[in-house]
Amino acid sequence: MSEATPAPQWELERYRNYLRLLARLQLDPRLRGKLDPSDLVQQTLLQAHQMHGQFRGTTEAEQAAWLRQILVRTMANAVRDLGRLKRDVGRERSLEAAIEESSLRLEAWLASEQTSPSVRAEKNEQLLRLAEALEQLPEAAQREAVELHHLRGLSLAELAGQLGRSEGAVAGLLHRGIKRLRKLLHDLE
Repeated sequence: MSEATPAPQWELERYRNYLRLLARLQLDPRLRGKLDPSDLVQQTLLQAHQMHGQFRGTTEAEQAAWLRQILVRTMANAVRDLGRLKRDVGRERSLEAAIEESSLRLEAWLASEQTSPSVRAEKNEQLLRLAEALEQLPEAAQREAVELHHLRGLSLAELAGQLGRSEGAVAGLLHRGIKRLRKLLHDLE
């Protein structure tokens, strides 16, 4: 999300997969049956469209940060509406920090030592392509394994426990997922 690249006028759709990835990474697995990341992102984009006059930024980085803030509020409100948790500003800030951390992990995965505006713009495009490629992984278990291991930092043991599979099975999912992800990213270039 480049600092020097002007934000495109309301090309919000290009952020859909990126926001869905962040929502999937932060949504408590116990709530996935009740809250759908796609619905949360749709609500986020709808709110962003309705509030477009309030956006004061000028760069893609500012637009992405603004969309992440709307996603945080949307997720916090959805959880609160389920009646599972009372509204808690600390919890909302914790969710905001977790989404920001996931975003930073994504960016770090594509990190470059270069910091020129053109390199940052390219990194932004790579980030959006990565989110799109993750959406296209044919097996949901592969996508979940890759996201949780590489973008959320879960160990193989933690991942195996969360997915209800052996560490060997999880390693296989990761291997196949990364292999397929590389091909998808190459095809998207």
